[in-house]
Amino acid sequence: MVLLPGFLVRMLRRGKYRYKFGQRLAFYSPEVRTRLSSKAWIWIHAVSVGEVLIALKLIRNMKAADPALNIVLSATTSTGFTLANQEKDIEVIYHPVDFFWMARRAIRLIRPKQLILVEAEVWPNLVWEAKRSGASVTLVNARLSQRSERRYRTFRAILAPLFQTLDAICVQEPSDIQRWTILGARSNQLHLTGSIKFDDAEKNYPAVRDFRPLLLSLGCPADARILLGGSTHAGEEEILGKVFYSIRKVLPHVFLLIAPRHTERIPEVLEELRSCGLHPILRSAEQAFSADIDCIVIDSTGELKDWYHYADAVFIGKSLTAKGGQNPAEAVAAGKPVTFGPEMQNFQAFTRMLLAANGAVVSHNEKELEENLFRMLSDRSWVESIRTNAATCMSHHRGATQRTAQILRKFRSH
Repeated sequence: MVLLPGFLVRMLRRGKYRYKFGQRLAFYSPEVRTRLSSKAWIWIHAVSVGEVLIALKLIRNMKAADPALNIVLSATTSTGFTLANQEKDIEVIYHPVDFFWMARRAIRLIRPKQLILVEAEVWPNLVWEAKRSGASVTLVNARLSQRSERRYRTFRAILAPLFQTLDAICVQEPSDIQRWTILGARSNQLHLTGSIKFDDAEKNYPAVRDFRPLLLSLGCPADARILLGGSTHAGEEEILGKVFYSIRKVLPHVFLLIAPRHTERIPEVLEELRSCGLHPILRSAEQAFSADIDCIVIDSTGELKDWYHYADAVFIGKSLTAKGGQNPAEAVAAGKPVTFGPEMQNFQAFTRMLLAANGAVVSHNEKELEENLFRMLSDRSWVESIRTNAATCMSHHRGATQRTAQILRKFRSH
């Protein structure tokens, strides 16, 4: 029961957690119970928006090969749940808290023939109950942050048997094989597939949405150079506001887009930007109410990957004022020059590869951030070299979705 107080706190802090809260305890409405009990499912679990996007990409590949597949997709966060619900022909639920009786109740209802976990979430009770029921269990796009690896090593004696229970672990980088082996995984479990998120060969992915009419209606000039802060955390919006204000003195035709990681922070983000002398407007507004608008705050869910395509320079958040970093993959895949702060522990292998190839730039502080963003907005030859180097780094991930789907199909046939 130690996790329950945390859920209650989040319910109070984020009202969206109250919606369908019973599903988090493996209680479902009669309609949902009827649907879940009527078929044998493939159950895919993805925590939040980033993992859901990966899951949807994989689902489209799997469905293209076998349209008859019945897939239930679970999410932990309300934003992930909302995004997943936009997909047709799948059942979407909230993931139950990982107590054994809740995991057992969900498994007995859904009766999955295959459980697929995305990126970093290996839930012990859910895994054991799924295996007990006869389902195969696979971890796809497996990601090990520094923090997770340290924690897993500390509890290796407990976690190694859990990892060895998995039928397959699909890893992103060659270096991940040794890291997972140290944690207790067996060599025959590990499969190098590359990253689904970085796979630009996958054709079953929606086209980029056309935001140009929206940009114009919200006050962004058609010829503006766009600076985008993606998945920003507390303190970073103010830094970006100051940097943007300074850059605009030299490059007047610049416009700022900011996508906070947590939309419940929108009021404080707007206040911080105004304190920097800016005139922000929400993406959800229908049109600009002032000719002075110079910044759009993106308050929508699941759109950031498309917004990256309209940027000329990108800063990746949670890397200057918070630790861990957010994933730069979508911005890099969109062919954009990327900079981030020094705190990118959650994506260390990927960012190290990018930096070694001069495919991205580190900004250690506000001054360096201003210098790097200014150069990205003004030095086209430098930007082109960054884009070319980053594309080379991404190339070995091409086909990752298909490789992962093939491995899953093998275990599904058992």
